Amino acid sequence: MRLMNEADHKSIAEAIRRAESRTSGEIYAVLARRSDSYFYVAGFTVACGILLAAVFVAVAAHWYWYTVPLPVFGLAILAAFLTAVLLLWLVPSVTLWLVPKRILYRRAHLNAIQQFLARNVHLTSERTGILLFVSLAERYAEVVADAGINAKVHQDEWNNIVAILTEHAGRDDLTAGFLMAIEKAALLLEEHFPAGPDDINELDDHLVEL
Repeated sequence: MRLMNEADHKSIAEAIRRAESRTSGEIYAVLARRSDSYFYVAGFTVACGILLAAVFVAVAAHWYWYTVPLPVFGLAILAAFLTAVLLLWLVPSVTLWLVPKRILYRRAHLNAIQQFLARNVHLTSERTGILLFVSLAERYAEVVADAGINAKVHQDEWNNIVAILTEHAGRDDLTAGFLMAIEKAALLLEEHFPAGPDDINELDDHLVEL
C-alpha cells in the first residue's frame, strides 16, 4: 500500500519540475516506511532482559529458600524467549520500542546514503544533486547533498529543511512537508547554480516510496 495517493505524487513531481526549471541542480525525494526491520537488535535486547530477569529470579529463589528444579527453570527461560521472539515477528512495530534512538537514527542515515547512491544522485555533471529523505518509523529526515552544492551551503540551511520535513511528518502532512522542502531546496540551488541554456534533466522528477 502506498503512503501517498496519485494526486500527492503528481503534485510533488510537478513541484520538482518547477524547482529544477530555475536551477541546474537536481532534486530527488525518497519516503521510507522504515529503514530496517530491527528484528535482531530487538531480539538481542529481549534476550538480555530475559537473562537478567532469570538471574534476579534465581537469586530471589535462593534468598527465600525456594527450590526450582533446573529443567523447569530452563524451560521457563526458553518459553519466555520464544514467546518474545514470536511477538516481535507478529507485531513488528514493537521492535521500535526496544531499539535505542541512536541505532534507529544510524540505520535511517545509512538508508539515506544508500538511496543517494542507488538513485545516482551523486552522478550529476556539476555534483549538485540533493536527496530529500524521510523514514517514518524512525521519525527521521535528512538532506543528503552532493559535494558541489554542499560546499556552498551552510549546514544550518539543510537543518531548516530537515525541520520542515520532520514537523510535517509528525503531523501526518507529508505532501505539504515535501512541497515546502522542495521549494526551500530550490531557492538554495537557484542562488548558487542557476539554470543555464544547456541545462538538462539528469534525474527522474518524482518521489520514490520504499
